[in-house]
Amino acid sequence: MDRTDFNAKWQAGATSALVTGASGAFGGAVAAALRRQGVHLLLSGQSELRLAETRARLEQAVPGATRIDLLPADLGQHAGQQQLALALQQQDIGILVHAAAVQGPIGPAWNNDPLKMRAAFEVNLFAAIALCNAAAAAMPARGGGKIICFSGGGATAPRADFSAYASTKAALVRYCECLAVETRDTGIDVNCIAPGAALTRMTREIFAAGAGVNAKERQAVETAAAGTEDTLGRAADLCAFLASPRSHGITGKLISAVWDPWPSLAEHIDDLQAKDIYTLRRIVPADRGLTWGN
Repeated sequence: MDRTDFNAKWQAGATSALVTGASGAFGGAVAAALRRQGVHLLLSGQSELRLAETRARLEQAVPGATRIDLLPADLGQHAGQQQLALALQQQDIGILVHAAAVQGPIGPAWNNDPLKMRAAFEVNLFAAIALCNAAAAAMPARGGGKIICFSGGGATAPRADFSAYASTKAALVRYCECLAVETRDTGIDVNCIAPGAALTRMTREIFAAGAGVNAKERQAVETAAAGTEDTLGRAADLCAFLASPRSHGITGKLISAVWDPWPSLAEHIDDLQAKDIYTLRRIVPADRGLTWGN
C-alpha cells in the first residue's frame, strides 16, 4: 500500500475530514482536535443552526486558516445518508469520523417500541455503513484514509435497559472489523473508539428517564458528569491520533480513550497486526483457566 499522497496532504495541511454528530459534545471536541492539527473540516449534524454555532465556537477557540464547511443531514433518513455518502465520493476527504448516534428506547427490551429500535439502528448502524462504504470506495485513489467510528456503552458487555443502543454499537464494531480486513491493502485504516462516559445529550436522557433506568446506569451517569471535560479531551485526542499518519497500520481495533495506552500504540504495530488485541472475541473455558471436556 502506498500512503505517499495521504502523508503529503497531511504535511501540507491539505487533509479534509468529515465529522458527523459535529454539533454534539464528542463530535465538537473531535472537530476542535482535528482543527488544531491543521485539518480542514466538513461538519455534519441534523441542525444547521447548531452546526453554525459549533463553527463559530471552533473559529474562536482554535484560530487558524483551516476551512470549516457545514453539511446538515438527517442520518435517520436514507436521503441524508446518501447526501453525506455523495460528499465522501466527490470531495477529497481523507478522514471520516462517525460520531453521530441516538440513544434509542430505554427500558426492558420487551417494553421497547420496535419502531424506535429500528430508528436507532438506522442512525447508529446503517448510516455508518453507508458512509464507511462510500469512504472505503473512494479513499484508495486518494492515497488511503482513516475511518473512525464511535462505539459506546454496551458494545463489549451486556447493558440492561439499553438493548437497542448496545446492540447497534456491537454490530458497528463487528462491521468495522470486517471492513478493516477488506481494506487492509488499500491504505485505509478502520477503527472504533470507546469514548468513555461524559455529560452529553444522551446522558441527560438517562437522567430524565429517572426510575425507568437501573441503579447501575444512574450511578454511571452521575460519575460521568463529574469528569466530562477530561473524557471529551481524551476521546478527541484519540481520534486525532487515529486520523494522523502516526497510526498507520493500526486497523480493525476497538480502542478505549480512557483505559487503553493509545499514545504508545505506534510502538506496537507488529503485535497489533498479528494478534486479536483490542477486538471482540468469543471466550472459551480455557481462557478462564477451566478445563471442561477434553
